[in-house]
Amino acid sequence: MTELVHTREELAAARDGLKGTVGVVMTMGALHSGHETLLRAAREQADHVLVTIFVNPLQFGPNEDFDRYPRTLDADLEVCRRAGADVVFAPSVADMYPDGEPRVRVNPGLLGEDLEGQTRPGFFHGVLTVVLKLLQLTRPDLAFFGEKDYQQLTLVRQMARDLDVPVRVVGVPTVREPDGLALSSRNRYLSEQERQAALSLSAALRAGVDAADAGLDAGAVLAAAHRAFEAGTPGARLDYLVLTDADLEPGPVSGPARLLVAAWVGSTRLIDNAAVQLASHS
Repeated sequence: MTELVHTREELAAARDGLKGTVGVVMTMGALHSGHETLLRAAREQADHVLVTIFVNPLQFGPNEDFDRYPRTLDADLEVCRRAGADVVFAPSVADMYPDGEPRVRVNPGLLGEDLEGQTRPGFFHGVLTVVLKLLQLTRPDLAFFGEKDYQQLTLVRQMARDLDVPVRVVGVPTVREPDGLALSSRNRYLSEQERQAALSLSAALRAGVDAADAGLDAGAVLAAAHRAFEAGTPGARLDYLVLTDADLEPGPVSGPARLLVAAWVGSTRLIDNAAVQLASHS
């Protein structure tokens, strides 16, 4: 039986009733198969699963899609019930920010200003602030985040280490459609033609991974990814396509690495990434 709670007081009472290890899955709703994978991973690794559903206004810029972001609570609850969640916390904005927008926010550091942070200034300040608040409110032992939002996952891990948050952050691999498109709540905005164009992102990643597997160096891997993106169905406009080390640190890349891509498809912005293993070139 999945219990739905909306207020801090209801959450505290429900959380106190969960004995043993608790895993949290934080979402903005519009749940899909990727979220179900997160929930199943939490179900396997924790005694109880707590889900948060909150569309966080702090992480939307003035020209972004906060108002049109899908809100599908009834359908989301069915997903949570099917996956065996114990508690769903779905607060209002007033519940999360009772004094209005917080004047104190988490600073993500230099990494938070790069990649997604460069295109969306202030985005990770909003993400890390709400994640920290939800960690404080839900008091989990484990927190599960998808690898599709790899920069977010990296920053949440760093925040937990740097601020001594007593939680283990668990990354869960990206879930894809059969044709390679990464599952995202924003995919529902795509027309049929735009969805074909969106495959340019996963095609670029696949080409980069294949090039790395063939033993090519970092420059050749990135070049192969760019060629594959440009060869895709017209309609995807590249924002960035970069190759970094596994922790998104700057500098020469070798060994375990990450290929990350972001692009506009029509009015929808999509992101994706893949792990690559670069051969040593002396």
